[in-house]
Amino acid sequence: MSCDGLRDLDLAGVRWEITDRPLMAPAPVADTSDVPPVRSDSASVIAELGRGAPSVVPPIAPTVAVSLDTVRAMAARPSDMATLNRMIGEFNHPLRNTATNTVLPHVGQGALTIVTDIPSSDDDATGNILSGPAGELLDKMLLAVGMSRSDVSIIPMVFWRTPGGRTPTREELDMSRPFIDRALSLLSPRVILTLGTLPAMELAGINLAKSHGEPVPMPGMPDATLIPIFHPNYLILKPAAKRDVWNALQNMQNILKSHE
Repeated sequence: MSCDGLRDLDLAGVRWEITDRPLMAPAPVADTSDVPPVRSDSASVIAELGRGAPSVVPPIAPTVAVSLDTVRAMAARPSDMATLNRMIGEFNHPLRNTATNTVLPHVGQGALTIVTDIPSSDDDATGNILSGPAGELLDKMLLAVGMSRSDVSIIPMVFWRTPGGRTPTREELDMSRPFIDRALSLLSPRVILTLGTLPAMELAGINLAKSHGEPVPMPGMPDATLIPIFHPNYLILKPAAKRDVWNALQNMQNILKSHE
C-alpha cells in the first residue's frame, strides 16, 4: 500500500503500526528443574506471591499528525458534492470525537450558497444544518424573498460542534477550510450569504458590525458576490436588526436576478 493510501486510512480513523520486528521480545525459557510443584490452592499462591501476575499491554501506535497540505490534497479530489460530503463524513477532524454528529453541507439547486457559523446544539443532535429556532427563522427569511431551502446550499464553517459551542481554534478552522473551499468551487454560487461574524471574517476579512449587508467580491471567486448579514440567532435576540437584514436580502435578490 502506498504512503498516500496509509495517510488516507489514518484520516478515516484507521491506525496502523508497521514494523519488521516483533512488538515484544520472546520471554526466556526458565529452568524449572528445582521449582516445587504448583499448589492448587489459589488463595495460598496469592498469599505467597503477594500480588497477581502483571498484565502485558502491547504498545499503542502513535497518532500521526495530519498535515494541512494532506488535507488540501484530499479535499481537491472530489468532483461532486456527494463525494465531498462522504469524504467529510469520514475525515478524522480534531472535533469529530467530541461532537455527536457530523453536520454535512446541504446542497440545493440555486445560485445562492449560505455559509454559516459552527453547528448549534440542535444541529449536533440532528445532524442537520441550521435546525431548531435559527433554522425556522432562516426559512422565513428565504420565504420573504420567494425562496426555500431547496433553492440554496448551506455550509457550516466547521462540520462538528465545538465543546460548549466555543469559538473554533485556528487549527480546527484550518482543517475544515479546504473542504469549504472545494464545496464553494463545486457549487459555483453567484451570491454567498454569510451568517454571523465568523464566516464574514474568515471568508473575506469583513468586520460584520461595520459592513453589514454590503456586497463585496468574494476573494478567489471573481464571479461571486459575498453579502455578510447577522446570524438568525442574533435576530432572535435583537429583532430590531431584522430591518437591516431585510435590506440586505433585497440586495441579494437583485444580484441573483441580474444573472438570470
